Amino acid sequence: MENHNKPSSPTISLITLTSLFFMWGFITCMNDILIPHLKELFNLSYLQAMLVQFCFFGAYFIGSLIYFLISYFYTDPINKIGYKNGILLGLVVSAIGCALFYPAAEFVTYPLFLSAFFILGLGFTLLQITANPFVALLGDESSASGRLNMVQGFNSLGTTIAPIIGGYMIFELFAHGQEITGQETKYPYLVFAAIFILLFGIVKLVNLPVFENRDETVKGWGALKFPQLKLGALSIFCYVGAEVTIGSFLINFLKLPETLNLTEAAAKNYLALYWGGAMIGRFLGAISLNQTISASKKFLYMLGAATAIFLLILGIVDLPFNEIAVFPVLIIFNLAAFYLGRSFASQTLLLFALINVILLLVAVFGGGATAVWALIAIGLFNSVMWSNIFTLSISGLKEYTSQGSSLLVMAILGGALVPLIQGAIADTYGLRLSFLLPVICYLYLVYFGYFCKTRKLDVAGGTIMSGH
Repeated sequence: MENHNKPSSPTISLITLTSLFFMWGFITCMNDILIPHLKELFNLSYLQAMLVQFCFFGAYFIGSLIYFLISYFYTDPINKIGYKNGILLGLVVSAIGCALFYPAAEFVTYPLFLSAFFILGLGFTLLQITANPFVALLGDESSASGRLNMVQGFNSLGTTIAPIIGGYMIFELFAHGQEITGQETKYPYLVFAAIFILLFGIVKLVNLPVFENRDETVKGWGALKFPQLKLGALSIFCYVGAEVTIGSFLINFLKLPETLNLTEAAAKNYLALYWGGAMIGRFLGAISLNQTISASKKFLYMLGAATAIFLLILGIVDLPFNEIAVFPVLIIFNLAAFYLGRSFASQTLLLFALINVILLLVAVFGGGATAVWALIAIGLFNSVMWSNIFTLSISGLKEYTSQGSSLLVMAILGGALVPLIQGAIADTYGLRLSFLLPVICYLYLVYFGYFCKTRKLDVAGGTIMSGH
């Protein structure tokens, strides 16, 4: 890469890009709020309700596939127009997607809502393709993974506070009493559209650096000759699918009489804990997987980070401490699991996936608060899966790394298909038994972690990329 225009303030550039990660994390988590809401509004089956995630994450696959084909047969679009213009285009498309919620709410039409989710997903696809490598380029290559883990943490902050702020806007601020009309969705998304336009103006004004890729494009499908890439693509599919489907069904799970029998407004706080756990785990992972820090310092740093973030979450959620006293215990359990992972991506992935299998089985066959906390704890162990899978998958690909990375982004399709399949299972066999589907996903991740561990791919190199 060649930098033609060094910015006057790299810190401002990074802060600007971090705001993008925060916003797309926030908006993505809003899907989990709207799914049960739209299900009740349109009297949908679970399968029909999951079309929300099918359209949203399906846009990731379609958008990245179109981008890959254009770059393969013609030229790399982002290299042609520049990273900054790519981000600006992504912000415009995202704003249009948010604005489409207004006519969807006015006409109270489910297909219009689904169209809005699809356009929004296309906008986020552009932001993913441009913002992720841009963050990596903003500084020394040796510190790229640290920057990506940091912005990924702020992406998780967005997913953590979205259920609280977004839930308040839909269930209280713009609600029409107990009646669900669909109108309560249009004003929040107009606010989100305005924020994206504001970010457009900020990015336009900030003196971001200009990078150009002068590397020769690799033709053919050479990346597929690497087994870790082929297995890793399916791992990304399973991980994203499992994480998204659990978040999508969590509020409905909390509404079950055999769990906590909560209202949507109350359940949103527990959804925040699920995504908050991912935020905690990601910051802990950034410390744990840093090979330059001694073991004793790692423990102190991780303990301090976990405490600080838990206090932040405690201030965000509308729950008394006695109702979430289990959460600090789960965080300590997560710390212990990081220790057992011994800073190896493959070993940590294997262990975390195995723990999630056990937690899901407890949620399916247990009951009451135990089942609920088992599902919430999965967020803690999902935390570093994206970065670990991505790193292991592109390890040793050399000149095929870019091609392999694009194929991995396409595998985000799991977020579209797994919730849809679980919705069909829930309609036929019941919601609780449907959670056996993500069990299968995590069992595959156990296998992938074992595969990479036995082949010692941790030491082969690779670049940690940011989360979905």
